[in-house]
Amino acid sequence: MPRHGTEPAVQTRKAPAFWTWIAGALLIIALDQVTKIYFDSAMQYAERWKVLPFFDFTLLYNPGAAFSFLADGSGWQRWLFTAIALGATGLIVHLLRRSPTQTLFCVSLMCILGGAVGNAIDRVQHGHVIDFLLFYWNNWYFPAFNVADVSITCGAILLVLDELLRLRREKRKAARSA
Repeated sequence: MPRHGTEPAVQTRKAPAFWTWIAGALLIIALDQVTKIYFDSAMQYAERWKVLPFFDFTLLYNPGAAFSFLADGSGWQRWLFTAIALGATGLIVHLLRRSPTQTLFCVSLMCILGGAVGNAIDRVQHGHVIDFLLFYWNNWYFPAFNVADVSITCGAILLVLDELLRLRREKRKAARSA
């Protein structure tokens, strides 16, 4: 048995800590805000810059949620969606603290957190979310979106994937013990 201080050097890969996930979310927030500031200052409202035959940069403001849900409200939706984002932030921070070693789960939560906070900043600061990515084909248009929306969508997809993989692991474990 080795004495204290003489243990062999074993390379173990340490799981990312809670603050790693928070730093990742902060990076997403920064990227989201920098791109929104750029397009909001470089373009006029509803202006479009053609990039590809199916993609433009544009500047649109969305006072609602995804796909302009409740965009025609009288302003109350701003505070509803801000409150939802704050509630989600609290829950996500709690889940990240509780399970910082579950990598895929935490990456998904990090993406959702960064996107939710990025859009909440817009709602508090401007009363609407700044969107600038526009995909379309002929006369069909996908609603404009932003980096925060991409991050939330990727996070949601990863969250579903994490759950499917968890269920698969449980099924295999149950089959082995049967």
